Amino acid sequence: MSKSYSTILNLRNTDIALFVLRVGVGMLMLTHGIPKLMQLFSSEPIAFGDPIGLGVEASFTLVVFAEVICSVLILVGLGTRLAAIPLAITMAVAFFVVLAPDPFQRKEMALMYLIIYLVLFLTGSGKFSLDHYFLKRKQK
Repeated sequence: MSKSYSTILNLRNTDIALFVLRVGVGMLMLTHGIPKLMQLFSSEPIAFGDPIGLGVEASFTLVVFAEVICSVLILVGLGTRLAAIPLAITMAVAFFVVLAPDPFQRKEMALMYLIIYLVLFLTGSGKFSLDHYFLKRKQK
């Protein structure tokens, strides 16, 4: 069997895959978060739900924190496991609460993001990350 089709775990390929996943999902989520961040600092009234009873402004601020700050952290691979938690919670609330009555096609993206953030929480950022760089420097 060709090595390229082997089922044996290749850590280098895993690290490359985690890098691609982190950068991709980080950039994609920023496309959702940056417009919300601009709305947060504008004079426009915030039109946002209050799915867990924290108040509209607090809920919106937490979502902006997750979608912007945590996405940047995941993108560069700094505190990836911790940064994945608020994003996973945000996507779980979106899927199970906000979009609950909607058809699956409408809430599918929230579920895909949730799965990705759970994978990043379980795996960490991989070798091509600031987490790895700082850990390597600390060990010297």
